[in-house]
Amino acid sequence: MLHTIAAIVVEDFTPFELGVVCEVFGVDRTGEGGPAFDFRVCGEHPGEPLYCAQGFAVVPAVGLTGLADADLVVVPAAAVRGDYSPAVLDALRAASERGTTLLSVCSGAYLLGAAGLLDDRKCTTHWRYADDFRRTFPRADLDPDVLFVDDGSIITSAGTAAGIDACLHLVRREIGSAAANLIARRMVVAPHREGGQRQFIDRPVPETADASLQPVLAEILDDLTVEHTSAELARRASMSTRTLLRRFTAETGTTPHRWLTLQRIRHAQHLLEDSSLDVEQIARATGMGTGPLLRHHFRRIVGVTPKEYRATFLHHPSGGR
Repeated sequence: MLHTIAAIVVEDFTPFELGVVCEVFGVDRTGEGGPAFDFRVCGEHPGEPLYCAQGFAVVPAVGLTGLADADLVVVPAAAVRGDYSPAVLDALRAASERGTTLLSVCSGAYLLGAAGLLDDRKCTTHWRYADDFRRTFPRADLDPDVLFVDDGSIITSAGTAAGIDACLHLVRREIGSAAANLIARRMVVAPHREGGQRQFIDRPVPETADASLQPVLAEILDDLTVEHTSAELARRASMSTRTLLRRFTAETGTTPHRWLTLQRIRHAQHLLEDSSLDVEQIARATGMGTGPLLRHHFRRIVGVTPKEYRATFLHHPSGGR
């Protein structure tokens, strides 16, 4: 059942994520054959304004009692902080105990984590919070690569627009594809997106504190089409192969071979964005060799095919995308 939806708002909420929830569940589309939702925005203190960083406030009309009969409680994103209102956390725990479905958007997962609801459960949040989220909630089974995680009664989504994906997924799961597609068409969004967060993550070349590795990394990046053995790199760095591998892993977090593959894929991303080269030409230019090999590693690392990535990120001379 998906009829009564309560969005819970806290101080320092983020407007877009709240807007996503309002757009999916708070717009009456019954005249077009859409599902009927009883939607409400709730806060700890009804009638009192809650401010966001953009300089305005929302005034929830309903208090935490609005969660009591909800089929779905949505937790939009809010500024990450060390503690949250005990009353809000208690309301989330009570909703979970009643069997209510919970859905978080972006950093809203922090409230679910603070309530202890993500312990030993699969979940996600915005990729930029991944390391902090793991430290804060070590028992949560975080997957930072996906757009959303459906773990039954709890659905968590990644940053911003991924909240749309999660909300539409839930509509599709509970009501059907026709309802989800109708809402998506009205919002002018895809009813389902391929890939995950990996295609949006910026992977800068890691800086290394080991001065002896800097010339080695620079030589690799100077020409990605050249193959390198660990023994050759060790000779250039004037150290043993074992020492090179140990220092390389300590500084970059991976092996020379995997690091080189990551840099080749990163270069391929730039060529897909800013050039008209086809996949075979990009494979040769990045040292991947062949189109099939590039496609294999690109999908494994980025999460989508080169074609899908280009369709999303291709830069047009006019300045649009």
